[in-house]
Amino acid sequence: MSAAPPAAGPSGGVISPGNVAVVTGAASGIGLGLSERLAAEGMAVVMADVERRALEGAAAKVGASGGKVLAVPTDVSHAEEVDALRDEALRAYGAVHLLCNNAGVGGPHDPLWTIPEGDWEWVLGVNLWGVIHCLRAFMPVLLDQPAAHVVNTSSIFGVFAGALGPYGISKHAVTALSETLHFNLREVGATVGVSVLCPGAVKTNFGSSDRNRPADLPPPVRTRARELAAASMERFDRLAAAGLEPAEVADIVVEGIRSSRFYLLTSSNRDDAVRRRGEEVVAGGPPAPPFP
Repeated sequence: MSAAPPAAGPSGGVISPGNVAVVTGAASGIGLGLSERLAAEGMAVVMADVERRALEGAAAKVGASGGKVLAVPTDVSHAEEVDALRDEALRAYGAVHLLCNNAGVGGPHDPLWTIPEGDWEWVLGVNLWGVIHCLRAFMPVLLDQPAAHVVNTSSIFGVFAGALGPYGISKHAVTALSETLHFNLREVGATVGVSVLCPGAVKTNFGSSDRNRPADLPPPVRTRARELAAASMERFDRLAAAGLEPAEVADIVVEGIRSSRFYLLTSSNRDDAVRRRGEEVVAGGPPAPPFP
């Protein structure tokens, strides 16, 4: 794919010893990989996650390698908890230079009209509203820095034809949000850069994100459609098992920030699907399935 234009602002110096990063969804997967890499670069890392015990273990792991770490249990779907995360980061380190909006959940892949409202609220609350809450809380802090950067984790499912139910819809929204944010920052001449991370298969426990499904939601009703959706999720899990290590994704992110790349794709095997979507839009569609 052709090189992307630079993101807004000179962000190359953001990843520097003594600077501060906030990473959501930091207890495992890409978030933990980012935390480890940023700490190795000499940054102080504020690690946030909804799973308190897993977060404490992850922070201890990063700290044991010499990293400067602060663990703050946070449910990003709640604005007040994100505000508290910001306040804790500023209380500990006095500034934030890099915000990695990485927290995300999968949710059901059933036909859209069969998905209960509570599941929509859960998935969109974390994947989309979590990003919105973090931007509202942290952007004034980032704008005060000589240089800063935001990385929003979307998905390869956020740049080709829609799939995977509310998850895919939320990731398209995160991509669009990131593009709008880029334009907004350029319009005001801000020295804050933006990247949108669109990973393909990565070895994470993302497929088991139902472990964090709110307890007050009713259990899923077993239907033929749900069985088909479960088969789709099993294929998704198999792809993840053969995917990149989180550390490899973290390398891509760090290099992307340093080179002011906006779209950060982790592999080229879905390039045809991305191109095809653009061609389908121009031609009038309908969209073809993103997978064979």
